[in-house]
Amino acid sequence: MNIGQAARASGVSAKMIRYYEQIGLIRPAERTDSNYRSFSERDVNDLRFIKRGRSLGFSVEEITNLLSLWRDHTRPSREVKAIADAHVSDLRARIAEMQAMADTLTALSEGCAGDERSDCPILSDLAEGPKPRAARIADHDGASS
Repeated sequence: MNIGQAARASGVSAKMIRYYEQIGLIRPAERTDSNYRSFSERDVNDLRFIKRGRSLGFSVEEITNLLSLWRDHTRPSREVKAIADAHVSDLRARIAEMQAMADTLTALSEGCAGDERSDCPILSDLAEGPKPRAARIADHDGASS
């Protein structure tokens, strides 16, 4: 099948297929006499695997390793599990970082009057950067005095 057919069958755009081929994530497609790419069912299965892996947030490097393990039917599942577990840990860390960002922005937004006045804690924070922990504690202690 040609690249358009492979794209429709796999759900991966032709542009991404070319990119995956360029970076070596998939093997170079066979070529017809007129130099068009020709994809096999195996290629389409690989593309579906890659698409699912990307939708779960795996990096290209992780997907390369997972593809290799998927093709090796003698591999121990512990290698696959180790990659997945490491990815889950990374996702949880990123979620925590994003939650901290959301909490900070929420607090800054709540502190902003959102009226005609020009003073704005959101812009002040962006300009000054986050306060060191000791300064936040001092501000908090001073607010309760």
